[in-house]
Amino acid sequence: MPVSRQDRTAAPPGRAGRGNRDNSERRFERGVALRAGFYIFGTHVLAGFIWLLFYVGEHAHK
Repeated sequence: MPVSRQDRTAAPPGRAGRGNRDNSERRFERGVALRAGFYIFGTHVLAGFIWLLFYVGEHAHK
């Protein structure tokens, strides 16, 4: 019985669709890391701005 082209190119059992899942997991992890970095950076910028307001307010000539 001849082997069809689909049978030759099909992924072995247990590995079907694994490439797409690995890629989507990497994209998800990269997105989480990017978002966390953005939030950490943004929090530091906000804290620095608040610190600057206190510094300027403390040294203001009243």
